[in-house]
Amino acid sequence: MRNGVRLGVDVGSVRIGVARSDPSGLLATPVETVRRGKGDLDRIAGIAAEHEVIEVVVGLPTSLSGREGQAAGLARDFAAKIAARLDPVPVRLFDERLTTVTAQQGLRASGVKAKNQRGVVDQAAAVVLLQAALDAERATGRRPGSPVGLTP
Repeated sequence: MRNGVRLGVDVGSVRIGVARSDPSGLLATPVETVRRGKGDLDRIAGIAAEHEVIEVVVGLPTSLSGREGQAAGLARDFAAKIAARLDPVPVRLFDERLTTVTAQQGLRASGVKAKNQRGVVDQAAAVVLLQAALDAERATGRRPGSPVGLTP
């Protein structure tokens, strides 16, 4: 397992959940929810710099059948923008099927009422996403997901 902090980014149409790993890459924890729109790339770049991340993992929403829809296209576009902004820090796309559902279930199980989940569900989804990526790397010895290439 590589040493260094990773950032997990769960991109939504309104909000972006952000999580980070510990330096050993064992555990993902929530960081914050960033409002989507003007300044979102600046904020994520700031978080990445603050935590001196070695990699950013962006969730790729696919259907259960593996197909990519409009949300996946938006995530790919956002990942490309982050990659260009953070170069040379690598950005990878990782399958995030059911991360929001898993996060909502976890929040409910811990006693957070549905009306209070809005502010934290994106962070929780980013934690689920990043933890899955960390676990996959630990299990396989390979970097999780697929790299986001920079477009010239």
